[in-house]
Amino acid sequence: MAIKRYIATLDNTITNAYKEDFNTRGTGSNMGQSDILEVFGLYSQQSSGSSEVARTIIQFPVSNISTDRVAGTIPASGSVSFYLNLYNAKHDRTLPRDFYLTIAALKNAWQEGNGLDMENYTDLTYDNIGSNWINRQGSTAWTTAGGDFYTDSSSSFTQRFERGDENLELDITTLVEQWINSGGNVLGSKTNYGVIIKMTPSYEPFTATNTGGAKASYYTKKFFARGTEFFYNRPSIEARWDSSKRDNRGNFYFSSSLAPAEDNLNCLYLYNYIRGRLRDIEGNSAKVPVLNLYQSSGSIPEGTALYFRDSNNEAVNFLSASRESTGLYKVSFSATASVTNTTYTNLVDVWTYSGSQVHTGSSFTPLKYDLSDTNPYGNYVISMPNLKKSYKKGQTERFRLYVRNKNWNPNVYTRVISTPETLMIQSASYQITRMIDNRSVIPYGTGSDNYTMLSYDVSGNYFDLDMNLFEAGYSYGIRYSFYEDSLSSYKEQPYIFKFHVSEDPNLNNGE
Repeated sequence: MAIKRYIATLDNTITNAYKEDFNTRGTGSNMGQSDILEVFGLYSQQSSGSSEVARTIIQFPVSNISTDRVAGTIPASGSVSFYLNLYNAKHDRTLPRDFYLTIAALKNAWQEGNGLDMENYTDLTYDNIGSNWINRQGSTAWTTAGGDFYTDSSSSFTQRFERGDENLELDITTLVEQWINSGGNVLGSKTNYGVIIKMTPSYEPFTATNTGGAKASYYTKKFFARGTEFFYNRPSIEARWDSSKRDNRGNFYFSSSLAPAEDNLNCLYLYNYIRGRLRDIEGNSAKVPVLNLYQSSGSIPEGTALYFRDSNNEAVNFLSASRESTGLYKVSFSATASVTNTTYTNLVDVWTYSGSQVHTGSSFTPLKYDLSDTNPYGNYVISMPNLKKSYKKGQTERFRLYVRNKNWNPNVYTRVISTPETLMIQSASYQITRMIDNRSVIPYGTGSDNYTMLSYDVSGNYFDLDMNLFEAGYSYGIRYSFYEDSLSSYKEQPYIFKFHVSEDPNLNNGE
């Protein structure tokens, strides 16, 4: 699981726009319960040189992100990115084009309020509840009308809207890390009061205090609020990270001068399951096992430990593992063909801790890199052997992929005695769409974050998926894309695998 969403807990639109009478401003109005958020700048509507502005303020449950980090659900700082997502709401009014929005951290606490009216601004912050253009909570004023926010580069961001109808999708990792401030990170610390979304200064209308503003109107940009009926349009912060694990037990290669150094490295993993749960050795994250490599007869180690090369290209016959996460250990090394002889063609990994052997892996047969006289073009048959028809929210599921070449033609001997081995795709990504309208719920994440990359081990490719990401009552389809070096791009495979998501009646909240 390499994606997790945190839905907004508070949102509101604040404005100094004129009411219907074009005489009174709606600075005391509240729109905290509206299912729409709005951002605009209006110039010269009420009179020559008049200025009207609407801004959105929104807050997220950062404490939940902190809890998930402590629990290991999301990675440590530097290994995860956080994206702010707001979704465009279509409307029948004019739509501005080619403008920029600023997203900045708020400095003070505020209240959402109970107002709804976004047309006439008749709902006010009654009984000292809610925020507006003047006040941030009840009768407590903003230091500066229109919201108090930071302008430093680590907590202030911009996005261009060329067409005007784009969604807002922005990497705000530095700000979220300041909110979390786990381990006293170098970015500093800020209290989570959420963000303000506004026209950048050059696009908000020209005024005496904003002399660099536009002498033009940008009216109006609307987003869905947290109260929308549309499940996937709710504002969210999305954590994305590459959780893929590449265990080379099934595709272990001898090192070769034909390959770059990083491709000569092989990774092996060890899982320390205690009563069905991953646990650190002795409950101590500093304790790690040691790997030795042996020739094997079957899966039985033979002779003395072999020499191989670690990630620094140093010759060693043992290697201390690195801890990837709770109870999960990894080693990276390379081996030359000289470690085998004509008698033994298999290798086996033996893991020790405090001088005692704790695990012997399954034997594997190293492969050799070879050149080709053709430019290959992948053509595969794909299936998902463990795919179920339906899944319940509140669960995390593992999906496995079986892949073989489409032109695979086994002989009778192979057909009778062997279970066909699955191909391991080095770079494979998944996408999930809702079947009823083909909406992309989880798009291919093959950019810098690689958050939809598949892992692989000796049994093939796989990935884990949190069912809470999906709205219950709908069917979804999984598609795959494999990277083809011959094309220098990803190639979507012509298969779709369908499943249904339902509510878990034992859960009070499926979020």
